Amino acid sequence: MRTLRALVAAALLCLVPVLPAHAADLTYDFEDGTTQGWGPRGGGVSVAVTTDAAHAGTNSLLTTGRTDTWHGASIAPPFVKGVTYRVTAYARLVTGQPASTIALTVQRTPTGGETTYERVAAATVTDGEWVRLAGTYLFTADSTDLQLYAESSDATSQYYLDDIVFSPQGDPTREPITTDFEDGTTQDWSPRAAASLQAGTAAAHGGARSLAVTGRSASWDGPAMNVLGRMGKGDKYALSVWVRLGPDTTAGRLGLSIERRTGGTPSYERIVPPKDVPAGQWVQLAGTYTLAYDVDFLSVYLESDSGAFPFYLDDFAMTYIEPKPIQTDIPALKDEVPFIMGSALTRPDTLGVHGQLLARHFNGITPGNELKWDATEPREGEFAFADGDHLVDFGVEHDMTVRGHTLVWHSQTPAWVFEGADVKEVDKETLLRRLENHVRTLVTRYKDKVAVWDVVNEVIDENQPDGLRRSKWFEIAGLDYIRTAFRVAREADPDAKLFINDYNTEFPRKREALYALVKQLQDEGVPIDGVGHQLHLNIEQPPASYVEDTIERFATLGVDQQVTELDVSIYTDFVSSYPSIPPELLVEQGHRYKALFDVFRRQASKLSSVTVWGESDDVSWLNTWPIPRLNAPLLFDHDLQAKPAYWAVVDPSKLPPLVRKLEAPAGTVKVDGKRDLQWDLLPDAPLPRVGGVSAGFQARSAPGGLYVLAEVTDPTVSSQDKVTFTVDGTMYTVTRAGGPKAAVRRTTTGYRVEALVKKGTEVDVRVHDAGTAISWTGKVTTAPAVKLASAAHRTPVVDGVAEPVWRVAPEIRTATWIQGTSGATARVRSLWSGSTLYVLAQVADPTLSEESPNPWEQDSVEIFVDPGNGKTKGYTDDDGQYRVSFSGHVTVGGTFDAAGVKDNVTAVAKTVPGGYVVEAAIKLPTITLAEGTLLGFDVQVNDATGTAHTGAVTWNDATGRSYLDTSHWGVLRLAD
Repeated sequence: MRTLRALVAAALLCLVPVLPAHAADLTYDFEDGTTQGWGPRGGGVSVAVTTDAAHAGTNSLLTTGRTDTWHGASIAPPFVKGVTYRVTAYARLVTGQPASTIALTVQRTPTGGETTYERVAAATVTDGEWVRLAGTYLFTADSTDLQLYAESSDATSQYYLDDIVFSPQGDPTREPITTDFEDGTTQDWSPRAAASLQAGTAAAHGGARSLAVTGRSASWDGPAMNVLGRMGKGDKYALSVWVRLGPDTTAGRLGLSIERRTGGTPSYERIVPPKDVPAGQWVQLAGTYTLAYDVDFLSVYLESDSGAFPFYLDDFAMTYIEPKPIQTDIPALKDEVPFIMGSALTRPDTLGVHGQLLARHFNGITPGNELKWDATEPREGEFAFADGDHLVDFGVEHDMTVRGHTLVWHSQTPAWVFEGADVKEVDKETLLRRLENHVRTLVTRYKDKVAVWDVVNEVIDENQPDGLRRSKWFEIAGLDYIRTAFRVAREADPDAKLFINDYNTEFPRKREALYALVKQLQDEGVPIDGVGHQLHLNIEQPPASYVEDTIERFATLGVDQQVTELDVSIYTDFVSSYPSIPPELLVEQGHRYKALFDVFRRQASKLSSVTVWGESDDVSWLNTWPIPRLNAPLLFDHDLQAKPAYWAVVDPSKLPPLVRKLEAPAGTVKVDGKRDLQWDLLPDAPLPRVGGVSAGFQARSAPGGLYVLAEVTDPTVSSQDKVTFTVDGTMYTVTRAGGPKAAVRRTTTGYRVEALVKKGTEVDVRVHDAGTAISWTGKVTTAPAVKLASAAHRTPVVDGVAEPVWRVAPEIRTATWIQGTSGATARVRSLWSGSTLYVLAQVADPTLSEESPNPWEQDSVEIFVDPGNGKTKGYTDDDGQYRVSFSGHVTVGGTFDAAGVKDNVTAVAKTVPGGYVVEAAIKLPTITLAEGTLLGFDVQVNDATGTAHTGAVTWNDATGRSYLDTSHWGVLRLAD
């Protein structure tokens, strides 16, 4: 029999008065010699007061006669609906009883529902000492048959209970939770399954104790804490815990998660994705969580991404984050732009101050994940719309345009979509049938609510010969999956606008591949209404002009266009991280947003919407991708306050001035208005466009002064056209007719100015045009000359042998030390043929080692190639870092996953007396190689001794950041 009879429950209820919601603590210490309302649960069970043992005082409650795990001591607790209670108790086994888990559990029957059993607290208990059980409890539905009882994992265990306390909480959602285990108890942590939890002194982050977690049965098994009633819906909390691997565990990844249940249905959300925990080190897991649902179960827990290894946890804290009110005295974004101003959102973003911010500033929304396939149809034919409905209804309620994202994507599509009944891979007919059913179901459901659909997402791979991503969709169905998706979406909702959406469309190769696909589909009659440009950018790259070129290019197809996922990371690479964001970066970001919105406003007739990928920095995906780090890519900060980026959109006059930085490498040019090779070694620094006028600027330092260049785009000739260079307060003016120590030459798009001015660091460049001016203001610093080498037009055999054909190529040497001052160096030559660059490195290094597990710490040669010579702070998708060890092992770096370049290199290495030879062939398919082509290029030699990286030397780049950005590489010129 699972429950006590109602008669027993009623009798118990009569013994203890029901407390008001905020009454004082109720304590059961049994010092009066009575059971104080506690009675037996289960046939044969005896509950009695004893003096055999006590936690405090002289008495405790003894439970004997148990024959099942759920048998024990029980009471009708004075719990009131909607009030959170803190429950604590002390337990100990009778001498001779084996260790077992003792738990406090609530049984109740919701009105009209089934009886439920909810664990409040649990711990492993022995006969050697008293163990504290502690937890919180809240119920929110009208319920009968309310009981709290003690049960044990051992069906016959005999145990004592003492000092049981029920503490009603005032507003527990605002009270912090901390656990440090210094009292020797598990402090409210319970195992999720078979795990054993023990507070001890084997390791500690702070103080003397931590919680040891052993005996785990699975990756998800481990310590959990009940936080039901401790989090308020719509409230945001900071959670932090320190973890360390257990004994004899050399590697592992741990994360922090939430389990929530509504109506008995569990859901799991990660607060901190599993991260590496090096052996012997404490690692902090820290993140934030906003409860966005009504729940009847809520638990925070630790888990690993794989395995069931032991670990320690210590110094857990959960703290309510008091939100700042949103600013109501600033203009609404949506009122200041000539297009729909949208934001991505998730369910928590609709609550509290986040919901207020969305409603005030945005008139368009895009559900970030809730309409994707894995969220809406996790199993075939089983659709889930609760979250999608909530977000769509939020948009409709606030009169917002809703974008549906996304019907078809290679990512976040459940595996079943591509699986056949009896074969590994589904056939094309079945796949398209599943696609049609999914698209028709979603678009029909949200007809007249979702105005725009991203029908297909990220289908372009510019590294493929035909420009198409080799997804499972494409491999099985070819282009028919795209055709089908658009056709069915049009049939399901003829009024919805149907878009194809992709990232990196601002880059020429991706742009042209997508352009060709859209044109082909248009010609076939596929109903494509528009093209979406994601625009995940950073504060440096790419230039805003690239974005404008893309919009103008697709305008020739007559399609609508939207910016769908805009953000601007403060980082230009994938590894850097700031503990706090320098204010000057936020100013720079603001000016970057200004340049972008200048483009959007100019192109407003071709652009119907701009959507930022999140309303504020605290909800941005870039806080966790590509690595966890503090980022600030959006218009409002982590406290939902307006940033310089916001003012860049609303009122750029309120932006602080931007002080740019530019290096002037050593160099000499002839001031004749012709563009010398010297200028082509680096890209021009852009001046923001106004109207039809734009410009680029460069400088070179020389003993006689500062050579300056201005490339001006200004097709309309005017007597007021001029360029002024102001250096440390001295102004030099050059009109289109020329000036002292200056030369002007007409170009196809405007004119070019070269001049020699005095040396200085404070530089202002202004291009004037009929009453308007564009400018560049900043600090110019001198730098070493950009090294230039040449590659001869020949084809070698890549075999690790320096055959005679290499002798025609000029030799360069690595002599720029970035680690150490001596060690392995190389003599390097380059050849080219067709679309391939060949590199020969003859390395002097008498002692060779590959003992380090890290390839960059082994004896090796790294070849850096930037086909476009972009000199960017970061890598673009065709830049490559090609590393070849002395044994011929090849590794590739560069872009985040190097997917675009990893197959470009073949190499052979051979050891020779005194060192080794590396011969490499690097395909460069993204450009056409020809005489005069300039490549960004550098070479680095790594020197190893044993497992240690003892030296590194390059040809040109002295920054030690070649693996992160291309801006200080040398230049290789292809010769005949």
